[in-house]
Amino acid sequence: MHIYDYLIVGAGLFGSVFARELTDAGFKCLIIDKRPHTGGNVYTEKREGIDVHMYGPHIFHTSDDRIWAYVNRFTKFNHYVNRPKVYYKGKIYSFPINLFTLYQLYGVKTPAEAQKKLEEVKVPIKNPKNLEEWVLSQVGQEIYEIFIKGYTMKQWMCDPKELPTFIIRRLPIRLTFDDNYFNDCYQGIPVEGYTKMMERLQAGIEVRLNTDYFANKEYFDGTARKVVFTGKIDEFFGYRFGELEYRTLRFEHEMHKGDYQGNAIINYTEYEIPYTRICEHKHFTFGQQEHTIITKEYPEAWSRGKEPYYPINNERNNKIYKQYATLSEELKDKYIFGGRLAEYKYYDMHQVIGSALAKAKKEIEFQKSTCS
Repeated sequence: MHIYDYLIVGAGLFGSVFARELTDAGFKCLIIDKRPHTGGNVYTEKREGIDVHMYGPHIFHTSDDRIWAYVNRFTKFNHYVNRPKVYYKGKIYSFPINLFTLYQLYGVKTPAEAQKKLEEVKVPIKNPKNLEEWVLSQVGQEIYEIFIKGYTMKQWMCDPKELPTFIIRRLPIRLTFDDNYFNDCYQGIPVEGYTKMMERLQAGIEVRLNTDYFANKEYFDGTARKVVFTGKIDEFFGYRFGELEYRTLRFEHEMHKGDYQGNAIINYTEYEIPYTRICEHKHFTFGQQEHTIITKEYPEAWSRGKEPYYPINNERNNKIYKQYATLSEELKDKYIFGGRLAEYKYYDMHQVIGSALAKAKKEIEFQKSTCS
């Protein structure tokens, strides 16, 4: 006999939103997670009065009124706006690339001057064969060297000449002084941290941490009528069609006195500097503490056992994922797959919440139809 209606594997955004919706609809849910904390990658930890984003910076942004209203049920957001900077060879540049960046580089002061200069610096390459050639054909050598080359080499661990053009689908350059990284209507950081938001999202739902689904899969599957799986889909199927690849990261947290860099995020684009960015967490919440906590973010080569952060949606991986997706469809009476890892898809936070709400709604409607 099943104890629960739904077992949710993973206490991150997808699993927690799905569990919230099904619980509110009258179903009994259990959330399990192998980590010692809730929240998945949005987990924040209070250190010396500062909310530290333990798995890299998470800035909530959306233009969807429904999603914004939903998250505001569980937390209050501040008015933080993401305006990162770029550090390259001792200089700081405005980013994303905008009219002020172009003024810093070329001395241009108007959109017309900037447009003319960009046309002048483009490298004439008719049929770009790789990422380097494509970027050079769009913005020229200097912007490529400062903003793209070293950063890309660190992220992908290979020369941009060896990367396909689709990795950078577009390279937006703003011919205005707007340096807001996002274009969404709503943006901010939970004033009490993401962990508090997640705890409220999970209120009244049983949550078991330090619990590995795969350590006793048969037992856990037997506890519920349905299983919602948010982990790695290739692991779920025992790597039957091969392993999917992910980008993985290592984070180093440091405490310093005063204000370390004067901004929440600075990207370090030189290849010789091993980390890709430094986050100074108190600036996400406008902190005035006498001390500060920074996080250096290092890309690492992927191998099984490391934390998967971003899917690498190249031709090989997408082909493998489609095989797993076909297999998952055959199990839809028992299993629901959702989230970045189970769908092998890059999601921003608002997108994964939207996906969870849609799948939860579909499941509730299905249950109602079978009971009527």
